[in-house]
Amino acid sequence: MILVIDIGNTNIVMGVWQGSTLAAHWRLVTEPHRTVDEYGILVRGLFDSRGIPAGAVAGIIVSSVVPALLPVLEALCRTVFSRTPVCVRPGMDTGITVCYDNPLELGSDRLVNAVAAFETYRRGVIVIDFGTATTFDYVSPEAEYRGGTIAPGLATAAEALFQKAAQLPRVDFVSPGTVVARNTRASMQAGIVSGYVCLVEGIVRRMKDEVSDEPCVVATGGLAPVVASQTGVIDDVDEQLTLRGLKILYDRCGAKKKGT
Repeated sequence: MILVIDIGNTNIVMGVWQGSTLAAHWRLVTEPHRTVDEYGILVRGLFDSRGIPAGAVAGIIVSSVVPALLPVLEALCRTVFSRTPVCVRPGMDTGITVCYDNPLELGSDRLVNAVAAFETYRRGVIVIDFGTATTFDYVSPEAEYRGGTIAPGLATAAEALFQKAAQLPRVDFVSPGTVVARNTRASMQAGIVSGYVCLVEGIVRRMKDEVSDEPCVVATGGLAPVVASQTGVIDDVDEQLTLRGLKILYDRCGAKKKGT
């Protein structure tokens, strides 16, 4: 079994692959101040709940956009699984060419998603990841990561509205079915959901205008189904895209270090 871990700003997502099957996966709240021991208790409990022995893990790969947590999770892997994880870093053999001005600036999550999307579709692809930030990334038919866009995440933008406007209530992220809404809650939902859909449609349209092919559009992340249900510009929703990308990278790079 291969354990894959994606450390994001809001959540840590973990998955266990048995061959080509995702046998189990979990989502934890990202807590930068938790200790190795605290994360160890959580992870052992999760594995025990699925009846997966820690000794069954033959290799681990970690992607992180939270620098402070990477050494904690590396220590966790050595403590709980007796394995030193492979860490996703610039310069590793990803199978795609990174055409970024400074490849060191490219977030590992964006790189992992780009790898997974190209391996899945084998054509030009725009990847939209709905997380703390929403990222739009383009991979060409020649397997070149060309760049993309970073926007505030849907929940991040909505939270700013909730905090800054004292008289506005918190609302669920559902479309009221109209943008000419007749009460405050529906007006907020129209602005948050329909407004965000317009942002997505606009950026996808402009990205397609700037490239020479007709890329497919795949969305991932917790809020991907919410937005995809409101627009036709998203061709596919793949909630396990990042976990699959990590498995692809482990098979390509990490298997050489198996058993370390």
